[in-house]
Amino acid sequence: MTKETLVFIFGILLTIVPFLGVPEQWRQYTIMGIGIILILIGYMLRRSVYLKKLDKGNGERGNDTFVETTEVLFDEGALK
Repeated sequence: MTKETLVFIFGILLTIVPFLGVPEQWRQYTIMGIGIILILIGYMLRRSVYLKKLDKGNGERGNDTFVETTEVLFDEGALK
């Protein structure tokens, strides 16, 4: 079962639980549990999309970040 399917199923459960006649305290714990599960699955989905974005295709991860410097930073006269 994919993560997307789990989000769909838990979304349906979250919509149906208030109408099932479940005792109030159980309903609160059920809704809280489903909410926590949805948060975790959402985090995993976003993380996987982020890691796919960083993947270079050869098994390495990286991005195009760089720091531009000037020669003045490496001149000994500038440090004194």
